[in-house]
Amino acid sequence: MRRIFLLIAVILLFAGALTGGAIGDRIFGSKLLDKWWPRELLTTVNEGGTQRVVLREESVVTEVAERVSPSVVTIGIKKTQIIRQPGIQFDPFSDPFGFFRQSPGQTQEQEVDQDIATGFVLSKDGLIVTNKHVVDDTSAEYRVVTTDEKTYEVQRIYRDPTNDLAILKINAGDLKPVELGDSENLKVGQFVIAIGTALGEFRSTVTTGVVSGLGRGINAGSPFAGDVERLDNVIQTDAAINPGNSGGPLLNSSGQVIGVNTAVSASGQNIGFAIPINVVKEAVDNFNRTGQFNRPYLGVRYRILDQRTALMNEVPQGAFVQEVIAGSPAVKGGIEEGDIITRLGGEKVNGSEESLASIIAKHKVGDKVEVEVYREGETRKLTVTLEEAR
Repeated sequence: MRRIFLLIAVILLFAGALTGGAIGDRIFGSKLLDKWWPRELLTTVNEGGTQRVVLREESVVTEVAERVSPSVVTIGIKKTQIIRQPGIQFDPFSDPFGFFRQSPGQTQEQEVDQDIATGFVLSKDGLIVTNKHVVDDTSAEYRVVTTDEKTYEVQRIYRDPTNDLAILKINAGDLKPVELGDSENLKVGQFVIAIGTALGEFRSTVTTGVVSGLGRGINAGSPFAGDVERLDNVIQTDAAINPGNSGGPLLNSSGQVIGVNTAVSASGQNIGFAIPINVVKEAVDNFNRTGQFNRPYLGVRYRILDQRTALMNEVPQGAFVQEVIAGSPAVKGGIEEGDIITRLGGEKVNGSEESLASIIAKHKVGDKVEVEVYREGETRKLTVTLEEAR
């Protein structure tokens, strides 16, 4: 019995000491608990007469920005482009309604040397992640500029044409890599932070927002270069993403990268998109094994028909083929423009749970897969051999 009373006394003594320490820490300014419960991340709010302690958003943002910004880089480009200047020629006889007409003009070379986008450090020895559309021009030279103003020439570029991703290799040995998170369990409404070189001019720009939607499908790339790609299952966010932010990290409140900022809606406000980081991790794992982005390729441009659209048009749900790329596996397998791909490799294509791109990504280059298409009122089964994306 004496041992039980002694044990109870020790427990009460320990609880009293802990409670007293906590009170002294928070009321009298002791620093004892700051190691586990930093006061700068906490604030007290009054809600209907009730006091409660909450996490201060601005403290999270400043902490993440200070920790991650050294891992965010600016991508620059240098190239020579040909421009044509129209000329005006005086000719009173060629035009009865005027004395001047346009002449072909002259062409001249113009040097382009500017910052264009963002990237982030994947490894301390010089692997940088960015978007493929950022480094599309194979005739240009690219550079990487770190936050401490060090400039590195890009030695090699590995492009992933399927996911609008690219890995740049520079000669460095002391870079600070980011921490990669997990995009599998993201929730709509989750707090996010974006860092990038806004407008190709304002480096280390920090913006905040939330995850506005998941599983979106978008067209991304450079329409001026004629290279627009379909991306499925991307993250939608209202964190401000401006031209120049492409390739930069989308972060959670722990400072982990959960996405790669890739596009912004030109027709809306506060609508940006990011490639889930798990796609990047899969691509990087494959790159580390093979030294290249060896991904299966079907070769169609398509639009997902959701359930409502399918019912309205009395057709099955699936991927409506808008274009079949010349020379692609789709052409060789007999897929035609106007087909609706309903199944691939036995898996149903519905756009919400399983998009066409995600199903293709489960296969390997060289796999022969059965493709079910809806054409002219009937379902047909085709066999397609997936090839390497180029």
